[in-house]
Amino acid sequence: MQVGSAVRRVAIVGGVRIPFARAHTAYATVGNQQMLTAALRGLVERFELHGARLGDVIAGAVIKHSRDYNLTRESVLSSGLDPQTPGLDVQRACGTSLEAALAVGNKIALGQIDCGIAGGVDSISDPPVTYPRAYQRLLLSSHRGKGLAQRLSPWLGLRPAHFRPELPAVIEPRTGLSMGQSAEQMVERWQIARADQDRLACESHMKAAAAWREGFYDDLVIPFLGLRADNNIRPDTSIEKLAALRPSFDPRRGTLTAGNSTPLTDGASAVLLASQQWAERRKLPVLAYLRYGKVWAVDFASGREGLLMAPAYAVPAMLRDAGLTLKDFDYYEIHEAFAAQVLCTLAAWESADFCRETLHLEGPLGGIERARLNVKGGSVAIGHPFGATGTRLVASLAKLLAGDPAARRGLISVCTAGGMGVAAILEK
Repeated sequence: MQVGSAVRRVAIVGGVRIPFARAHTAYATVGNQQMLTAALRGLVERFELHGARLGDVIAGAVIKHSRDYNLTRESVLSSGLDPQTPGLDVQRACGTSLEAALAVGNKIALGQIDCGIAGGVDSISDPPVTYPRAYQRLLLSSHRGKGLAQRLSPWLGLRPAHFRPELPAVIEPRTGLSMGQSAEQMVERWQIARADQDRLACESHMKAAAAWREGFYDDLVIPFLGLRADNNIRPDTSIEKLAALRPSFDPRRGTLTAGNSTPLTDGASAVLLASQQWAERRKLPVLAYLRYGKVWAVDFASGREGLLMAPAYAVPAMLRDAGLTLKDFDYYEIHEAFAAQVLCTLAAWESADFCRETLHLEGPLGGIERARLNVKGGSVAIGHPFGATGTRLVASLAKLLAGDPAARRGLISVCTAGGMGVAAILEK
């Protein structure tokens, strides 16, 4: 419901994240709440928000313990913000924090709030380890016992199999396939060469390493637990080294490897969004504006479409909303779940048949200049904490636009588990 008589522009003031770390390394001893709290605290300190009551904080994680049922609110309470600042958990797989940014942005645009924070976090190092359902039923039956005999009798059914842990896995329940196996199917359909995947992966590392050397991330990343920079970036890699790696998901014919796929990663990120008036009152910068967003899903379970191809649909739909073409952007931030996913999406947009028959366009959506793609590194190099990548992209793209006098707008595209995709447009 709109408050007031006009839709307001949504200003991106800035973002903060902790360094992204390969799973089971620097952040092996902490979980989602500690990491998200650190990102929120960093934002509070950067923009002098100590004691400020914000309209809302919306964030989330994909892999959560039951204790994290109120993750965002608990993190807010330790962030330095006014305790009266609300917190809301959301989850849209790898698009979680971009979805959070769109949700906060919509509230600002409609006048419901003047400012808010969007963010996300994920820990692969601290997963919820569960045990078989039969063991759970045994425990609950014992708990419900009215007397000693009733509490002890269920334990007569205890078996060694009850102690076999069930670890979370990136497996689609509808297909039983891992994300990598699903991506291999996309590679086969779109005929994406291994060499092209390795080339994109190598470029991701080179660009990220150069961005760190030139200081681009100095004000976007705050130290945490002794880590000062993303620890997955490999400035010494090469196409030759990547080509020597074995396939990870299909030993015989596969093209996806540990080198051209995103590593399992821990980390958190957050961005501050506001109305232009609120930012001006607090004398805070406006780097860019969040202008459009779109969410899509594809029918992957039937095999009609690839699991990670939803952005190929979401972006054209968003461009129709905005009255823009694919070439009307200065920068493109396309999440590199796998180098192959990016290349499949680009191939779809360049395909006259796909665009005509599936997207119902008159011709190809078009290609993009690769020099404008993920110019400060992508997820293959930087890493991908599932819930945190979206707001990493928003913060980096907003800074890119603000620092380039000739730039006008940028595009964000994120694929997700469950056959979904989230897209957004940032403008100056």
